[in-house]
Amino acid sequence: FAPFMRFYNKHKIAVLSVIALILAIVVISFVMSNIAKSNNEKAAVIYQDWLSKNVDSEGGKEEATALFNELTSSYKKTGYAKIALLSQGSADARDGNNEDALNNFSKLIKLTNGIGGNKLFNKISRVSSARLLSANGDLDMALKMLEKYSGSSANAYIHELTGDILLKKEQISLAEEQYLLAKDKYTDETSLSIVSMKLTSLKN
Repeated sequence: FAPFMRFYNKHKIAVLSVIALILAIVVISFVMSNIAKSNNEKAAVIYQDWLSKNVDSEGGKEEATALFNELTSSYKKTGYAKIALLSQGSADARDGNNEDALNNFSKLIKLTNGIGGNKLFNKISRVSSARLLSANGDLDMALKMLEKYSGSSANAYIHELTGDILLKKEQISLAEEQYLLAKDKYTDETSLSIVSMKLTSLKN
């Protein structure tokens, strides 16, 4: 004990500073954990209310929009907000509201980028955005959405979609490379037949 006291007396400020720092980290972690838990609980209620709204009823669409905006702004870091953005973006795309769909997918990409992000949601939103951008004729931006998956490790559909975009840009040889990669990775007969037809059409 005596050696410890001599060390403490000699380095009192440093020791107290380290103890204070550790305590601060513990307290902050505890507080942040409770805030996250509280936000998740509140987001869950808003998400369920949003799902239950009948957008075809009088006033239902306005209420649903208000709940969606609250969920994706005040509670945007929660999983419920991310699921809502993906669901709404997909619904907008099905309804032909490409601008709204791209806006929601863009928000989801920003929320799920980088360390600590959600790779699956990020990938889905990028691929969905690329499809919409390609349909709108914004081919360079569509390719930019997929560039992080452009390597040989990408899945078959991404290779096929990249090939479709490159074909629109009349970059035939690059499109063929992507179609061949897709063909090597597809396992179902339907997808294999489609990509084989695309490869055949390049030679005509």
